[in-house]
Amino acid sequence: MIPIHSGKVERGKLMLFNHQKYLVQISKLEGKEIELTIRKKKSQRSINQNAAYWGLVIDILSEHLGYEREEVHDALRAKFLSHIDEKTGLTVIRSTTSLSTVEFMDYYSKIQRWASEFLNCYIPSPNECDYSEVNG
Repeated sequence: MIPIHSGKVERGKLMLFNHQKYLVQISKLEGKEIELTIRKKKSQRSINQNAAYWGLVIDILSEHLGYEREEVHDALRAKFLSHIDEKTGLTVIRSTTSLSTVEFMDYYSKIQRWASEFLNCYIPSPNECDYSEVNG
């Protein structure tokens, strides 16, 4: 597992949130070459996006297809969030929890288009309905 250290930049300096954890990881790499990547933190999918996904997409498709909610969720992830790892040849399926808000809306839109085109099933956009009532 690759450790990820969070922090922020203040006045041109890197300020880590858990400096001690960082030092422990660095000590394990003594004498070795490393690769350091710094990127802006992505905002993860919102609570509202998650509620719309489970309250609209998953509920509608599980009823339409006759599958359990988790089965539908896993099938959608496999269809829209998978890729083949070139080094290993393995199919890697991303978790929806790792998606940014933008990536999650793209995922949601792809599911809407697919459901409409291949299943003749309409899935409303989150702003079209009160999905909190749909999911109870």
